Amino acid sequence: MRKVNILLTGELPGPSPQSAAGEMFDFQKIGPGGPSALVDGPTWIFVDWIMPEISGLEMVRRLRADDRLADAHITIVLEQDDDEDRRRAIKAGADDYVVGPLDRNGVLDRILTLQSQHGIQRSPPRKRVGLLEVVPAAQQARWDGTPLKLSPNEFRLLRFLVEHRDEVLSRQRIIEGLGKLEPPIDERTVDVWIGRLRRAFRAADGPEAIRTVRKQGYAFDLEG
Repeated sequence: MRKVNILLTGELPGPSPQSAAGEMFDFQKIGPGGPSALVDGPTWIFVDWIMPEISGLEMVRRLRADDRLADAHITIVLEQDDDEDRRRAIKAGADDYVVGPLDRNGVLDRILTLQSQHGIQRSPPRKRVGLLEVVPAAQQARWDGTPLKLSPNEFRLLRFLVEHRDEVLSRQRIIEGLGKLEPPIDERTVDVWIGRLRRAFRAADGPEAIRTVRKQGYAFDLEG
């Protein structure tokens, strides 16, 4: 079953994920810093016109500048159907608009309709950091042209580390970011994945790119 990400700046009460038309729709809250978890698959974002921390227009601009969301479809949720607000939303980078309030069924109906009109969105773009290349569409990473031998979990971990390479990530933060909360897994499983990832780099004559931060977690030190 294909996973479809639905990121919202507001709250939509109800269970997540939900299934419809043979797809699993995962609703997630998103803040000014962008998605906190790894984004895999088609992504639809609904941004409220008015937000507590920043304006909806500024949120759209930030999302458009985030290369993790290069192919995301962004809808801005207006408080009223105003011509000037619509023009400002599109100019800021929104793909379209809808007048709120939203409910889950309305969001799902809108996404299913747009998917049928525009087809399936592309995978996230490949990422280069120095001699490291991460290719989500192929589920593969290469160091200086040499493929790293990684399991799916290890590949996702590498993607997450690369996306957050300016941060020290706790084991729990990594588990949350990889969407491994249900069913719960032991935090030491992260240590096993990190160890395998380090060995994959060594096998490809790569660097010691992952640093252990005592009592805090891990940091990815490779710079682009």
